[in-house]
Amino acid sequence: MVLTPMGLRFAGRRLPCSIGRGGVTQAKREGDGATPIGTHRIAGMLYRPDRMPRPAPWAVPIRPRDLWCDAPEHPDYNLPVKAPFAASHEVMRRADPLYDLVLVVDWNYPRAMPGAGSAIFLHRWRRPGAQTEGCIAMAPQDLLWLAERIPPGTRLIVPPQP
Repeated sequence: MVLTPMGLRFAGRRLPCSIGRGGVTQAKREGDGATPIGTHRIAGMLYRPDRMPRPAPWAVPIRPRDLWCDAPEHPDYNLPVKAPFAASHEVMRRADPLYDLVLVVDWNYPRAMPGAGSAIFLHRWRRPGAQTEGCIAMAPQDLLWLAERIPPGTRLIVPPQP
């Protein structure tokens, strides 16, 4: 997969997508809203079993207590955790559909450098072109099409953008 200014390219298709509000960066930091430049791997796939069937055999269900730690000072920084959890975190089982299907990118994962950015995912967008907090977002049908076809470890190339 390659991220281009026109979208995500994979298997001869172009999938429209959006990136972080901070554009792309080589110096990713927690909270900067940027999508990290580099060659990454898809390290995991999460899905909401109450909202969709398993998209691939290696997909893991998102359960009600599932969270993702985004507190740079915490030992579980940029790792999945369970509620209750006092440190800063993202709720993975959201009321909206953004995280019904999530591809986890190996940026700063699983051995995180504090403050270098957390929770870089491919997920559903709020609306076409809506920027993210650093993730790559796309139409739900395109995300599902991609999820059904990629194996774990698929490369994601995010080059500098013109």
